[in-house]
Amino acid sequence: MTDALNLAQERTRLFQDLKRGFIPKRVPISVGYGKEFCLLYAGHDLLEGQWNSAFWESAFDKVCQEFISDTLPVSSFRFPAAFQILESKQFVMSSSGFMQHPEVIGMEPEEYDELIKAPYDFIVSKVLPRVFAALDTDPTTRSIVFAKAMKSFLDDFAVYGGITGKLRQKYGYAISSPLSGGFTLAPLDIIADWARGFTGIVTDIRRFPEKVEAACEAVVPIALKMGIPPKPSIDGTTFIPLHMGPFMREKDFAKFYWPTFKKVVQALADSGQGVSIFVEQNWMRFIDYLYELPENTQMKFEYGDPKLVKDKLGKKHILSGFYPVTLLKTGTKEQCIDKAKELIDILAPGGRYWFDFDKSVLVPENVNLENLKAVLQYVYENTNYSDYKENTYEEQKPGVLPSREFAGHKYYKTWNEYRETHPEVTGKAEKFAAPVLQSYEETIFRFITSAL
Repeated sequence: MTDALNLAQERTRLFQDLKRGFIPKRVPISVGYGKEFCLLYAGHDLLEGQWNSAFWESAFDKVCQEFISDTLPVSSFRFPAAFQILESKQFVMSSSGFMQHPEVIGMEPEEYDELIKAPYDFIVSKVLPRVFAALDTDPTTRSIVFAKAMKSFLDDFAVYGGITGKLRQKYGYAISSPLSGGFTLAPLDIIADWARGFTGIVTDIRRFPEKVEAACEAVVPIALKMGIPPKPSIDGTTFIPLHMGPFMREKDFAKFYWPTFKKVVQALADSGQGVSIFVEQNWMRFIDYLYELPENTQMKFEYGDPKLVKDKLGKKHILSGFYPVTLLKTGTKEQCIDKAKELIDILAPGGRYWFDFDKSVLVPENVNLENLKAVLQYVYENTNYSDYKENTYEEQKPGVLPSREFAGHKYYKTWNEYRETHPEVTGKAEKFAAPVLQSYEETIFRFITSAL
């Protein structure tokens, strides 16, 4: 057995313990750096590096070599070619090479009824052409543009996936459960991010409260379909960044945000899937709500009181964050390590804690890199649990999956709907044709929802 494989198994065990509520051997470390950080750290021109995938492997490898993490520390979520082809207004690359996210409006306030009636069809037919200018054209051109964008995305993602697979093996990172990763949003965040924008949704809550509430319920199936992977697993992770909550009055939060968000997280947990939420901004007003989420929900906090969070949530949920990346720029090495000690003393006792910063480091210039490395080294070497004992796990029982049918949509065909108009695909052929043809529906759905 190679050293890398041994290390991968040890690291995997840390997170297996963590996700089951056991005390791990030491505090796991899971930090991440985007493609922009990696390219700049490796000395590449950012604009060229965004387009030239030949730069990606060396940039990612350098970060893996030099920054400690128990999970793969590099990532890329936005590939520029697809957005350029689509003439995206939602994600726009600046002249320096950064992907920017201006606020755009994909839905007019008088269109709520259309969204509520058929949310996915509305998104495809109305929202997409408004946020991707190249789709606002005749049907033939629209089809060609979409096909080019889809092909470019799949090509870039294949290159990225090949590189990250090699790096996981080379450096012995924790092993991810195959086909068990996901991403989704709270239903109100779907409406705000994709359709109405921050200003629009705040206004709508006051002007059309019943329509906003109905729209949140209507998009729950989309949020679940986005978030539940092909093979749900407690060792998998569906990531949910939280956006609108901290900017809402509590009575509005309780009515419009929380019920459908909790419904989505509960359904993910019931399916057997691990859930990790990024608690963006300051959620201290809503900390008692967070307690209601299913046990062992992972929560990374950007701001707030770590002592209060540990006291309120630490016996039920898995915590992280709070460490200010700004300190890595302004503090001395000793001050930076002392901050890590402080947070570890508060959050690590009893387990249910992994180390991460309050947010990702955007560019190398945002921090003193020696401070960053020193903090990671300290956590890696000084957080063994004295009361650790090796645990045995019960085999995970199959979860309760929400319906995967997603039927009744004009722009999404289930296999049963397809078969009604293609009765010739039957018998032995159906066994092979059904999963193949259905997989393409899934691929289109994933591309659309990830692009938005």
